[in-house]
Amino acid sequence: MNSKRYLLLNARGVEFSTRQPGQFGGHRRSKIYGKLDCPSALNWIVKGHYVAHRVFFRDARTARLAGYRPCA
Repeated sequence: MNSKRYLLLNARGVEFSTRQPGQFGGHRRSKIYGKLDCPSALNWIVKGHYVAHRVFFRDARTARLAGYRPCA
């Protein structure tokens, strides 16, 4: 059984804890989201940026309902 917990945002932008990992990551300041394996986001993370403002969503619909737009 997976005892690890993940912190995601719901459609209202409120954080909640769950055992299901999110499928998408977003940037709280720019209000964009994309897949967790996005090369651009991973590049920014390696450079030490982005992490402080990173949020996670269960799916793309939830991200959009929370006011985020898809990254290019």
